[in-house]
Amino acid sequence: MNDDIFLDRRRCLAGMVTAVAASQLGMIDFAAGKTAAEQPRAIPGGGNRSFGTLKQVDAGVLSVGYAEAGPPQGPVVILLHGWPYDIHSFVDVAPLLASAGHRVIVPHLRGYGTTRFLSSETFRNGQPAALAADVIALMDALKIRQAILGA
Repeated sequence: MNDDIFLDRRRCLAGMVTAVAASQLGMIDFAAGKTAAEQPRAIPGGGNRSFGTLKQVDAGVLSVGYAEAGPPQGPVVILLHGWPYDIHSFVDVAPLLASAGHRVIVPHLRGYGTTRFLSSETFRNGQPAALAADVIALMDALKIRQAILGA
């Protein structure tokens, strides 16, 4: 890799680590730009129960299960769930983003759903830096150069 790409990935990784850590603490909502105190508690009219058929892709040390919605050429939004939730946290949000023209990717993070380690020898690590590296590997596997992250 050339130095420019390497530095861009390092900046991306640092930003994702910060985003995941902050979202785990409930401090911010990147999608809405609101603090936790300003969050709505439910989506009026919501009620979707499932994403339907999930996809699976090998990405880095994982085989990642993910839901996808929206046009394949739309601007990409990757929605990252936090503990103790899973991808169903976004079951009502993903269709709204997709209907606005976004390609929405909602991956099961390591330890959730159909996401599995490719090797039983791989060290298990749930630190935010490992999760951020997983997102970069997923983006590479799906040939996504740029994405908006929501947590």
